[in-house]
Amino acid sequence: MPDGITRRTALCAAALGALTSSLAACGSAAPRRTGGTGTAKPGDRLAGLADVPVGGGVLVDVPGDAQLLLVRPEEDVVRAFDPTCPHADTLVGPPSGGVITCPTHRSTFDPATGAVRRGPATGGLAEVPVTTSGQDVLLG
Repeated sequence: MPDGITRRTALCAAALGALTSSLAACGSAAPRRTGGTGTAKPGDRLAGLADVPVGGGVLVDVPGDAQLLLVRPEEDVVRAFDPTCPHADTLVGPPSGGVITCPTHRSTFDPATGAVRRGPATGGLAEVPVTTSGQDVLLG
């Protein structure tokens, strides 16, 4: 080691550099989207009706860095749910294979009602009111 630098000083400097790099990486990550209506207001357009497949669903971005899960169990029925799993606080995805599944602990939910089908979640997804107007899905 160069004169005047102790082993302790070198190790502290290395640790500080590693910590600084880690914090910089954390600070540059994109903000995590949350489930819910964000800053959207009743009447705001969420999606086109054609964007929500019959028998399926889609996650839509809403103002305020949030997302909603729109599902269309029947041709003339559209529902919205806060996609936050009530057990794991993880965002669920659209229905697949007839169920909505939490990626964290594999809880499953009914895509037509949001009700829990299999835990560990003990409650269903929170429904959010929506309406349709022409070919648009609007926040209710």
